Amino acid sequence: QVQLVESGGGLVQAGGSLSLSCAASGRTFSNYAMGWFRQAPGREREFVAAISWTGGNIEYADSVKGRFTISRDNAKKKVYLQMNVLKPEDTAVYYCGAGSLFITAQARAYRYWGQGTQVTVSS
Repeated sequence: QVQLVESGGGLVQAGGSLSLSCAASGRTFSNYAMGWFRQAPGREREFVAAISWTGGNIEYADSVKGRFTISRDNAKKKVYLQMNVLKPEDTAVYYCGAGSLFITAQARAYRYWGQGTQVTVSS
């Protein structure tokens, strides 16, 4: 069992930066790939980035490549999402997910989810 708590969201102007954190509890954190997803009002949850349990494999959605960076610290049981050059279209609730053995962009592969943190980018 893994519990996840996201933090770091907020309001930022376009072009600015935010750093999200996801703190996990549970003994099996380091066994899982971790993913960041986001959901805007009226839209489905969409993939943002994922990282393997070793950190050696990483994937990004095309919409965030070159702007966002995912990382993890297994000793601290945390995964991070550094978001730079933010755009109004990045506005969404951001969720971290765990429970997949392999990195994947498919939300259904992640068994555990946090409550989400709101990111709002003003133009």
